[in-house]
Amino acid sequence: MKPVIPTEKSPAGSVKETIEMNKNTAVVDFPTAQEATESIASHMRSVLAALGEDPHRDGLERTPERSEKALRFLTSGYNTDIHKLVNGALFEVKYDEMVIVKDIEFFSMCEHHLLPFFGKIHVAYLPGDRVIGLSKIPRIVDAFARRLQIQERLTQQVAECIQELVDPRGVGVICEARHFCMMMRGVEKQHSGAVTSAMLGAFRENKETRDEFLSLAAYRSTH
Repeated sequence: MKPVIPTEKSPAGSVKETIEMNKNTAVVDFPTAQEATESIASHMRSVLAALGEDPHRDGLERTPERSEKALRFLTSGYNTDIHKLVNGALFEVKYDEMVIVKDIEFFSMCEHHLLPFFGKIHVAYLPGDRVIGLSKIPRIVDAFARRLQIQERLTQQVAECIQELVDPRGVGVICEARHFCMMMRGVEKQHSGAVTSAMLGAFRENKETRDEFLSLAAYRSTH
């Protein structure tokens, strides 16, 4: 059975997103910005006024439009078709050792406070009969990071997407992140970070495979 990963986005009612993936396709269906009936900018003026500001003063007059443009970009992953993103970059190759793309920088938005969290993701897989173009892995990370997210879901979605696209013997993903919702507000801890992982297939079942990935992900070259 194909996995279905539901998420929700509900700034004005409940908008549901369903991601269906199999080994050949992974399609994201979500309303585009052009389909939105109301602009974010119009609501942002009300937010500024509610904060006690004058949304028409010089410094804020164009802020609603700028903030909408920024939010559209930061959540552009909702409109990403993973199949088109990969663009056929799946290749039949006889290679049975681990493939790792590490230190993939990402920025995302916490769905609880609409504040950024950012960090690095390390992705590894054990090929079966094919490999994926290396540049596609960071693009997949961006597609899932550019949404309203939590770190745990982001980690799992990247792992499941690679598993379904490439059909490898296993996938491992480690995500290291710092959260502005913990740094700017709340507990206000500036130097704490969160680490999450998702291990599928051989990475979950085989301790040696998992340990090799953890060791390589932690390795820092001196060059």
